[in-house]
Amino acid sequence: MQVRVAFRGRWVAVGMLAPSMLAVAIFVYGFIGWTARVSLSEWRGLLPDYTWAGLANFVDLFADRRFHIDLVNTLVFTSFFVVGAVTVGLLLAILLDRQFRGDSVFRSLFLFPLAISLVVTGVAWRWLMNPSTGERLSGLNLLLGTFGIDPLAWHTTDQPWGIAWVALPAVWQMAGFTMALFLAGLRAIPEELKEAARVDGASELQVYRGVILPLLRPVLLSALIILGHLSLKVFDLIVAMSGKDIRLDVPSIYMWTTTFDANNYARGAAIAIVVLVMVAVLVVPYLAWSLRREAEL
Repeated sequence: MQVRVAFRGRWVAVGMLAPSMLAVAIFVYGFIGWTARVSLSEWRGLLPDYTWAGLANFVDLFADRRFHIDLVNTLVFTSFFVVGAVTVGLLLAILLDRQFRGDSVFRSLFLFPLAISLVVTGVAWRWLMNPSTGERLSGLNLLLGTFGIDPLAWHTTDQPWGIAWVALPAVWQMAGFTMALFLAGLRAIPEELKEAARVDGASELQVYRGVILPLLRPVLLSALIILGHLSLKVFDLIVAMSGKDIRLDVPSIYMWTTTFDANNYARGAAIAIVVLVMVAVLVVPYLAWSLRREAEL
């Protein structure tokens, strides 16, 4: 009787999960497979053309100077975004871990940007980082002008750090997320470990460096993976701030313009597959490590 009930419950669970599994199989993995097939074709124009082209689209893509610029911009953006969000989030978490009066208010304020879409963030920061001069001076440049500092070109500069300024709004939005991760990790560390280090004569800096920060490494790794994969496929923030400015071009924007503006679906699919591989190289090892760790526990 118990075996029959367990067997029936198992089929009920499978029936409940089947629609979601089918949807994921079709709309995620099915479309990934279709995109991979298009990337190996000669589809140019509105009419589908699945003539086999092999790896020609990928060879042409990696020989394209614009794609080289995209990869450099992605590297610069990812570096500033990940380091900035992790650093700011960790500092905020350490401050909030002190549990002072009104800390819940500050915690809510720091988490509030997560409720805003990247498009809204981009529009707001486009005004804040307005590079105009003269009567149109506004935002941060207006603030700098009051202190006698010359206006900055911000993200409109031709220098490589133009894309780094775009990382600033992303840091502002995601610092609260990393703060929540680190704060949860700090609250999970037993107070006895900290007190034992203090009894042994360790200063607060030594307590954080020798006890707390090493125990936060799993949280740090999770934050790096999440932020890293977000930065590799960034699109809406940059478009909202500057449109399709070639100086701030990244693979996702190049994919959009190639596919929907130039109707070169084969190359657009190739760019999409490259972005997918970049994300997979970052995420898959982390997932394997997590599964192995759970199995050991």
